[in-house]
Amino acid sequence: MKDYGKSIGILFSGTSTKYAGRFGAVIVAAVLLVGCGQKKAGPPGAMPVTVVEVRPTDVPLTGEWVGTLDGYVNAQIQPQANGYLIRQVYREGAVVSKGQVLFEIDPRPFVAALDQAKGQLAQAKAQVEQAKAQLALAVINVNRDTPLAQAHAIAQSQLDNDTQTKAQNEASVASAKASVEAAEAAVENAELNLGFTKVRSLITGVAGQATTQVGNLVNTQSVLTAVSQLDPIKVYFSISDTEYLELTERARKGKGDLLKNAQAIPLTLTLATGEAYPQKGHIEYVDRQINNQTGAIRIAAVFPNPGNVLRPGQFGRIKGETEMRKGALLIPQAAVQDFQGLQQVYVVSDGKAHVTTVTLGAQIGTNWVVESGVSSGALVITDNLQKMREGAPVDPKRAPALSADSAANSKSSSAGR
Repeated sequence: MKDYGKSIGILFSGTSTKYAGRFGAVIVAAVLLVGCGQKKAGPPGAMPVTVVEVRPTDVPLTGEWVGTLDGYVNAQIQPQANGYLIRQVYREGAVVSKGQVLFEIDPRPFVAALDQAKGQLAQAKAQVEQAKAQLALAVINVNRDTPLAQAHAIAQSQLDNDTQTKAQNEASVASAKASVEAAEAAVENAELNLGFTKVRSLITGVAGQATTQVGNLVNTQSVLTAVSQLDPIKVYFSISDTEYLELTERARKGKGDLLKNAQAIPLTLTLATGEAYPQKGHIEYVDRQINNQTGAIRIAAVFPNPGNVLRPGQFGRIKGETEMRKGALLIPQAAVQDFQGLQQVYVVSDGKAHVTTVTLGAQIGTNWVVESGVSSGALVITDNLQKMREGAPVDPKRAPALSADSAANSKSSSAGR
């Protein structure tokens, strides 16, 4: 401090006593503060961090797949009669009932055909009556000539002719009755064809856009529109062979199978907006084989669709619990850093941070399942990671350990976002 005083004296040697005293006091105070601060400086303190203790817990692992929505039943509406389309009865996009008339074809040719068939039926019935009358006359002749022939009052040949005529008339009656049946079938067919001029919906559902306009000539190959049953609605998605076996095993443990035990594996549908669909679904259909090129098998899930909110062609994400992992180790996503393709975390040991490489498994909400790299009881740092260095001293403060309940909560919260 004496050296500081000498320096100050030399600095203000040429200055008046008044100003030298003022500035000198200020500079001396600053020098004293600097000197005192240098004396108190020491090594940097430990960085405060939050840590989570890794503990084994049982958590459900969830699979997620992209699905395509389709109608539960899709009916292509095609006419069963040829002719000109004269009327469209339904409103496009509306709900139609089974048997409701959607289109009308010009009925005039079919009405004419029906009238002709009815005329032929009447003619056939008249022929039956005529044949019956002839048969009755033949029966009378046979009955009259039989005793006469026995008494040799008439020639036996006359009785033979009467008998032959009777047989011919019986055959004529049978033929006429067959003609009546054929005519009745023709009338029934004509009535059926006339009914086909009214094109009806085969199912109850939502009718699509008309693909043929009024005035066009249509035939039995023409597709007029489509009707889809949307409640319930199907969602098609593909899963890997491994996931399929895991789902089957999970259903078996629930004392059922993928198709018979709908409650064993409830499915969740996430819409394009990111919102979870409120209705739960179940597996309805599993394809008979695995695709040799993709190694995946196609599955159809069914979801209730009140109000027909969901429509064919939409996309969504299907989620389902594939297995229950026993003794899984969870770490928060915030604790993981990606360094040149490697996932790393900082673990506290002996009051210092140590970096370790981990192998991650399935994602559970905002947490990861760790396959290797950390063991039970490890303290994993979750904040201040950008400032962290290998071997840096830290002051850890514990956060609640992750458990199955916290994993489920984080899972549900992330699904709702």
